[in-house]
Amino acid sequence: MNIEYKVNEAITADQFSTLLAKTTLGARRPIDKVEVVNAMLGHADLLITAWQEQILVGVARSVTDFAFCCYLSDLAVDPAIQGMGVGKSLIRMTKEALKPECSLILLSAPQAIDYYPKIGFTQHNSTWVLTDIGCLS
Repeated sequence: MNIEYKVNEAITADQFSTLLAKTTLGARRPIDKVEVVNAMLGHADLLITAWQEQILVGVARSVTDFAFCCYLSDLAVDPAIQGMGVGKSLIRMTKEALKPECSLILLSAPQAIDYYPKIGFTQHNSTWVLTDIGCLS
């Protein structure tokens, strides 16, 4: 399997959405809203991609300050090549782009919750998510 990795290589909303649709993230991302997907890609600070010839087969999209914390908001690998080390490579390359003391933070998809401890992540039990500011009024 010949996989080429690229750092901050621009991808299209269609390429990103097509990959996400193949994975469990497709159901939890607004892949049918091109303007949102374009914003997700345009405002990412770090984008590591994996390519098999001209086809996007993996992506790690992060928002980060590169020094203290990095939120790995999307990690997706085409199911046809999962288990071949592509996800690990995307994570490793993400971490290598950061200062050594920078923490890598992510929210796991339910189907991947057992994967992250196996590759060195520790679970944090006090994560909170706010999606509606109406309660702050």
